[in-house]
Amino acid sequence: MSEPAPSPDTDCYEQACDQAIAMCDGNLRSTIKALIMANEYLEIELRELQAAAAERAPARRRTRGDAA
Repeated sequence: MSEPAPSPDTDCYEQACDQAIAMCDGNLRSTIKALIMANEYLEIELRELQAAAAERAPARRRTRGDAA
């Protein structure tokens, strides 16, 4: 049974995987570790941005229609 041809939607992911593996000299363990570290960094950035946005957002005023 052969694999179906990659769709244009998934082709960019295949290229990104190949690039990440190449950047780690073909070492899959190093590639996974680098991607986990990058993901952790982005999660921290997201939390910091969400906190900064929450500080700048005006307090929402409650109306009678709001649930208690």
